[in-house]
Amino acid sequence: MIFIDGLGIGKKDYENNPFFKFGFKTFTEIFGSIPHLENQKLKGENAFLFPVDAIMGVPEIPLSGTGQTSIFCGVNAPKIIGKHFGPYPYSTLVPIIREKNIFREFMKSKKKVTFMNAYPKVFFDYVNSGRRRLSVTTLSCILNGMRLNKISDLRRGRAISAEIDNRRLVERLNYKLAIIKPETAANRLLRIGSQNHFTLFEIFHTDHLGHGRNIEWLEYTTHVLDRFLYHTITNLSKDMTLVVCSDHGNFEDLSIKMHTLNPALGIAAGKNAAFLAQRIKALYQIKPSIMKVYE
Repeated sequence: MIFIDGLGIGKKDYENNPFFKFGFKTFTEIFGSIPHLENQKLKGENAFLFPVDAIMGVPEIPLSGTGQTSIFCGVNAPKIIGKHFGPYPYSTLVPIIREKNIFREFMKSKKKVTFMNAYPKVFFDYVNSGRRRLSVTTLSCILNGMRLNKISDLRRGRAISAEIDNRRLVERLNYKLAIIKPETAANRLLRIGSQNHFTLFEIFHTDHLGHGRNIEWLEYTTHVLDRFLYHTITNLSKDMTLVVCSDHGNFEDLSIKMHTLNPALGIAAGKNAAFLAQRIKALYQIKPSIMKVYE
């Protein structure tokens, strides 16, 4: 699974929708078109693109804490607490995350899981200080005793940085790392994914850009993401399945610096693509649909 924070299906807008403004090979070459609100469902060769309901019956702007809890725990988190909440999970959702996160579900069934993201030292310093305002993915790992990757794992080719190519780690945090091709990162994901039952990689810079932060990285990030997704989807082995999902809209509409009411982007490709595309209509259906594949 590739989770991309803040990525929805928006308007056909060549000024404010980066996919139309800069182009996106993953959409045009695999699905024949760029998705938009008047064309939300697309089909390629053994690949499906579809909208996913991020509002889930609570008519407010979706937020990451409840959206990600819904995705990774298979529950309607905003319905449970009566509102959308974020960016981090609401306190009453933490016990649900502990017991129902997708990593735990696989581990209970004696299946192999891994979280591909590598974290810099500043992140581990933050966690070790006792502060726990964490995303659902990292919180899930910590609550289940899963090891989080360090920069040393990145150097050894065992992990991927959230920006895919390491550039921010090199230019912002002064790490001595190679800036790699997006295709190299995609091959790494495919290689390690083939060794596990469930492998997750998380990208969050799309949400930052949607909020108007680091806007100078916009075109560059769009192209890096495009190359990474295209190579991953077109190089899936015949026995692999890929799910690409998001928690809410944001990046697809740069005219505002907040989340949108647009449907979240969903993609299923590979062996079980048709099955997953048919079942997934809302965020809370993603986890149980994936688990159903293994029954």
